[in-house]
Amino acid sequence: MKLLEGFNWRYATKLFDPEKKVSDSEISILKEAIRLTPTSYGLQLFKVLIIKDPGLKNKLKEASYGQKQITDASHLFVFCNYLSVDNQAIDEYISLKARLEQKTPDDLKGYGNFIKQDFINRTDGQKSSYTTKQTYLALSSLLSACAELKIDACPMEGFDPDKYNQILGLSERGLNAAVIATVGYRSPADLTQFATKVRKPESSIFETI
Repeated sequence: MKLLEGFNWRYATKLFDPEKKVSDSEISILKEAIRLTPTSYGLQLFKVLIIKDPGLKNKLKEASYGQKQITDASHLFVFCNYLSVDNQAIDEYISLKARLEQKTPDDLKGYGNFIKQDFINRTDGQKSSYTTKQTYLALSSLLSACAELKIDACPMEGFDPDKYNQILGLSERGLNAAVIATVGYRSPADLTQFATKVRKPESSIFETI
């Protein structure tokens, strides 16, 4: 299957070719793949910053323990989670859902109240943990789309979130840098591309009951 070909082709790229850039049209496809990510309740409580400015990437490289992917890759995707979940965010979602489904907000008031009730007893830490998990769903969509388009990518947790938050001004926006990914094209010098893909066998992962 073509999909599995892409999954077998991809790997966490360590060395990018800094001369090769991902086109604007392909970036648009990657953005749409992220936008279509399934999320809990459909709330999409994340923001994604797509960074290509060399100066900004240099600053973020320092906050990423000097890893070259940050500056050599064509684009850097920073997945940010909401620090909290308030009624306004839920109301905005209900309003959007009502408009797209050609309903009134009152038609969906019960559903909105159900979501609010789910969050009312959660602590801020629990809410932040919840929204952080949503960014990984979005990251998965990005990696899958990259594999389909034969664009290289590297998901990364090796960075200092506090420094990212400071450099990008995220905290004052109620956001936190949760996970990042570099996107571009592999360098011929990246020997990792020739490594054997190591995955557990199907029998040790899946159980049919």
